[in-house]
Amino acid sequence: MAKAAAAGAADQESSTEKRGFFGRIVLFLKQVIGELKKVVSPTRRELLNYVIIVLVFVAFMLLLIFGLDYLFGQGAFWLFGDGGFGQKPQGPQG
Repeated sequence: MAKAAAAGAADQESSTEKRGFFGRIVLFLKQVIGELKKVVSPTRRELLNYVIIVLVFVAFMLLLIFGLDYLFGQGAFWLFGDGGFGQKPQGPQG
């Protein structure tokens, strides 16, 4: 079995060496079409399951990043103050 696979690989390499530029492109496109024929579409139930999983993951990440941003922002305010360097910001003179 391994010898047959090795022989097939050697034949494949020699055939690609003999092919020109456009021949290799045609071979590539044939291989792409062959691989696309193997693709199986998910059922409606599987698709719904995937959508729910993705939405839950996105919501979790949104809450995690929002929470970390809030905590780091509060930590920065606690550490550095509100940017007034110890003074209250003055409003417009009126």
